[in-house]
Amino acid sequence: MSLDTQVISSISKEEGQFLLNLARKSIEHYLKNRQILFLDESQIPYKNLKKKGASFVTLETKNGTLRGCIGSIIPHRPLYEDVIHNAVSAAVSDPRFYPLTIEELPFIKIKVSVLTYPQPLHYTDWQDLLNKLKPFEDGVIIKYKNHSATFLPDVWEDLPNKEEFLSHLCLKAGLPANFWKTGLLEVYTYKTISFQEE
Repeated sequence: MSLDTQVISSISKEEGQFLLNLARKSIEHYLKNRQILFLDESQIPYKNLKKKGASFVTLETKNGTLRGCIGSIIPHRPLYEDVIHNAVSAAVSDPRFYPLTIEELPFIKIKVSVLTYPQPLHYTDWQDLLNKLKPFEDGVIIKYKNHSATFLPDVWEDLPNKEEFLSHLCLKAGLPANFWKTGLLEVYTYKTISFQEE
């Protein structure tokens, strides 16, 4: 993974608010027109958001129940475009949920998380891996052959125990729960900068 100098590294509150509004507008546009919202770069007021960036868009009901979550791990397009696509995917393409309806949209809270570039986590054995993980701070990616999965830092709230966290992540990747003890996993960590609607 080589670092692109045009990759985004920090986001201001104003930029975060812009991305939240953009995510909502993108979902609404798609549900009404069945088309992805197209914006020209000139319509984006923040230069920073035109840099490559990776984002996750999470949808929740007002009582905090998950309603969709889709994202990118590696920056591969301008951040504003990434948010447009992931917002629509979270609304209509998350396989765990029925597609969102336009009637539901006013009752949904949107969260946009912008990811820092994943860094490899080098470890000697499973004990060392546990020691190096930072709960509530690290997003974690695991890879083994054609298996891979990630958990955002938010997932620590549900799985604060490091061993449970890694076991669930292995299951998500289609691996045995205790596979993280084998020493065969490639592990990467990243941080997120998150913005949420009130």
